[in-house]
Amino acid sequence: ASDAVAAARESLAGLIGAAPREIFFTSGGTESDNWAIKGFARANAAKGRHIITSAIEHHAVLHTCQALEREGFEVTYLPVDEHGLVSVEDFKAAIRPDTILASIMFANNEIGTIEPVRQLAAAAHEANVVFHTDAVQAFGHEPIDVNELGIDMLSASSHKIYGPKGVGLLYVRRGVKLENLLDGGQQERGRRGSTENVPGIVGFARAAELAVDELAPEHNRQLALRDHAIRRILAEIPSAKLNGSWESRLANNVNFSFEFIEGEGMLLQLAARGICVSSGSACHRGKPSHVFAALGLSKQELMGVLRVSFGPDSTRRDAEALADALAEIQKNRIAVR
Repeated sequence: ASDAVAAARESLAGLIGAAPREIFFTSGGTESDNWAIKGFARANAAKGRHIITSAIEHHAVLHTCQALEREGFEVTYLPVDEHGLVSVEDFKAAIRPDTILASIMFANNEIGTIEPVRQLAAAAHEANVVFHTDAVQAFGHEPIDVNELGIDMLSASSHKIYGPKGVGLLYVRRGVKLENLLDGGQQERGRRGSTENVPGIVGFARAAELAVDELAPEHNRQLALRDHAIRRILAEIPSAKLNGSWESRLANNVNFSFEFIEGEGMLLQLAARGICVSSGSACHRGKPSHVFAALGLSKQELMGVLRVSFGPDSTRRDAEALADALAEIQKNRIAVR
């Protein structure tokens, strides 16, 4: 079992250009985000108590930052543009003498926008600020090299690449000082107490190997499906609005808002046609998302959000069926009115 965990650590490290000793296994992306942000902030509070993040981060980051605010830390929540992109100039302007950490996600889990991580990390390092990225949505879907991109800490989760649920990793560049989040035994070289999830860790590594082996061809295939669906929906449904950047976007993500069409109603009608999509992130449980509020969507647009994810089993026929169904739903709505 120990050998299997060591092999998984070495494999996962190699996939992102890290050293095995820089990989720590966790229960998932939420724990990794908590450990990176709380652990670094508490361990380095004597150097400064200011943190920078964005307004569209996952709640695992936002709520962690809010918890640190209650401990006396100060957090700047950067706005985004209408495509969900953080401005590098805004980021540089937000850095203060007491800034110690910046945490900006690699790609947004709802709108698929890929942030300018390389430029943000470079700006952080110019000011001697450590850079963390929540890469849960991008790991295994986009090429990632932590050294090339200048990432100091990175969070990833197994289930986003069809691995087992309940396991993730935190990459911590050698020399970055963190306080332990979980105290206990000597697992993970004394940095994270808790019995290792051996089958989860091994499954995570195998899922990551498969994802990276197929990354280039699968990325291009899903990109073609995504763009075809976007073009058809925008052309055939006048009220459709693409949320997020088209150019800087995950290949498997499509997100629209439809004016005057309620999202939950669309879900039911699409489900009746055998099409499974969502009205937002599974983490929101039906509540309007802070991500779309940050994009400046109107109340009507917020109610008509639809998120579509393509995967290895998705086909051109699926993309056509989605566009056909949405066009029919829109046509029926107009007829009823």
